[in-house]
Amino acid sequence: MEFLRRVSLDDELTAALRRDYREADLNEADRAMLDFTVKLTHHAYKIQPSDLDRLRAVGFDDRAILQITIIAAWFNYINRVADALGVGRPKM
Repeated sequence: MEFLRRVSLDDELTAALRRDYREADLNEADRAMLDFTVKLTHHAYKIQPSDLDRLRAVGFDDRAILQITIIAAWFNYINRVADALGVGRPKM
């Protein structure tokens, strides 16, 4: 979130996204992208062609959908690795 705050220079948007992205003032494409990445994160096995169709309907082409998927999956992976190894946890 700190990166988003620095890049966007929009503290209000950053705070809204931190609280609940579904309540933030986002355009349809950003909301669809976030809905997709949340579903990918929590229930990847439930991704259906209709989820990809929704992304296409708001302007994402197949290359962009691939990039969204790879980036979200990579962050999910690296966070799990960090969690498993205790990165960022205080040493006991």
